[in-house]
Amino acid sequence: MSHVLIVDDEQSVCWGLERLLTEEGYDVTVCPSAEEAIVAVRHRKPDLALVDVRLPGIDGITALAQLRADDPFPVVIITAYGSLDTAVQALERGAFDYLTKPFELEQVVDVVRRAESSVRAARRAPAATAAVAGADLLLGGSPPMQEVFKRIALAAPTDAPVLIVGESGTGKELVARALHRHSRSAGGPFIAIHAAALSPTLVESELFGHVRGAFTGAEADRRGLLESANGGTVFLDEAADIPPAVQVKLLRVLERHEIVRIGESQPRPCRIRIVAAVNRDPAECVRDGLLRKDLLYRLAAFDIRLPPLAERRADVPLLAEHFLRAADAGREAELHFSEAALEELVRRRWPGNVRELRNAVEHAAITARGGQIEPHHLPPAGRYETDSPTDAAGSVRASVAAWAEHRLTSGEPTAGLYDRLLDICEPPLFEAVLRATDGNRAAAADVLGIHRATLRKKLNEPRADGS
Repeated sequence: MSHVLIVDDEQSVCWGLERLLTEEGYDVTVCPSAEEAIVAVRHRKPDLALVDVRLPGIDGITALAQLRADDPFPVVIITAYGSLDTAVQALERGAFDYLTKPFELEQVVDVVRRAESSVRAARRAPAATAAVAGADLLLGGSPPMQEVFKRIALAAPTDAPVLIVGESGTGKELVARALHRHSRSAGGPFIAIHAAALSPTLVESELFGHVRGAFTGAEADRRGLLESANGGTVFLDEAADIPPAVQVKLLRVLERHEIVRIGESQPRPCRIRIVAAVNRDPAECVRDGLLRKDLLYRLAAFDIRLPPLAERRADVPLLAEHFLRAADAGREAELHFSEAALEELVRRRWPGNVRELRNAVEHAAITARGGQIEPHHLPPAGRYETDSPTDAAGSVRASVAAWAEHRLTSGEPTAGLYDRLLDICEPPLFEAVLRATDGNRAAAADVLGIHRATLRKKLNEPRADGS
């Protein structure tokens, strides 16, 4: 039986966690402060611990070193104020993982089981984690962004290539800069290369450089962008737009840490970390012939997937206030959002993601001129969208009709057709609602109009493939 230490000053939290873990078969000790926990650990070492950040006296992150002074058991940090800085500090000081309040009981059981089964690995891992960028660049307290923060914190201190996957406007370059800032090569250059902006005829020369006389117009030796980043990090945005022949040469950089200028036969050493990004599914890029499969395997040694803003609506007020402070700098009259304006910002779909939100805030700051920003100061919603929600609903109806017609005319069994349709439609519906409610099942059940127990049952039951 594993011994779990819970350190939290909220009695209700302690009671709930103790009851949950006791029912799961764990031996539980509860302490209301870090000081008491440090004393308790001296008398009896736990197998793992759940520690709140905000505690009376010594805070949870500061207490990590003292709690684990004699035995580096895994510690899961609990916080109601998750940020990139919290993730960095927690992982930097050896935390196994962290949970953001409010959390589901299933999340607690999952992280405890992972910590329990990974004790040996966790005891080897602390030296492999380090800090990443400050919260001034990447903001968000939603569960999707908490996962992004953790993955940045894990990848930053390594030299492994990283592939960032996310829609346009989600902040891929900010992630790349965060990875560089806290990497071992942070003192070296950071060069961002937007592949789509490079001339197709000159992209190889831009990346690898050339020697004098290599082609018409090459009047002098020129160092390429990759070589200019030697000892640092290169961010390759929209990597799928790089011509296939040039992708082959990128493989050489990744595998041999050397480049060859155009017109030159001798390779030059070039140690750079490559962080690449694509704005669509990498597998689709390979299938459509845009990205070489072997290059994808090398670029995606570690991947970070950025959620669209629609999947992290809880972060919209925080981001909007951040952008407003930047737009308001130097103004005589201080700007602020009305409650109605913030509600409108949260309600919108934001197909342009964080970039569109920033532009909307700047627009509102200009039109409001000073004082309070109201909904009418915001630019019209969806002014650049090509597909309306009504069009999407029509597409869904047409797809369902086509699917039903195929099933009814193909000679396949038609019994249970309604249940088969639910097997197809319910999972993406539930996933979308859970994303919009930040994983809160009670709130998701309210949105769906079903009982929470019904939602839990449907999420746990096996489903047919619907083919």
